[in-house]
Amino acid sequence: MRVFDGEQVLVRISIGEGDRYRHHPLARVLLERLRDEGYPGATVLRGMAGYGSRSRLHSEDLVDLAADLPVVIEVVDDEDAAERLLGILDEMMEGAGLVTFERVRAVRYAR
Repeated sequence: MRVFDGEQVLVRISIGEGDRYRHHPLARVLLERLRDEGYPGATVLRGMAGYGSRSRLHSEDLVDLAADLPVVIEVVDDEDAAERLLGILDEMMEGAGLVTFERVRAVRYAR
């Protein structure tokens, strides 16, 4: 059953797999924080390859087992929650990263 159909904001947080927050993997800590803050859901996607501001290529080649692969965390919520997320990121982003916001039509289904 469709329980929601409307405009939301998609927040896409691009970081590296090796990024840390207080010595813990940033993606995992951020995911837990989003849950604790009451965000309705978040997804962590691990990339196969990518490069960032330094133009250094990162890939999952067997030759380069220490590659800092790209990680993207996606969150969809209303505009106020998306703006509130910036405060959390200001606190937790100790390294490089990119955050994008885009308006999307979200359709949620539930039992």
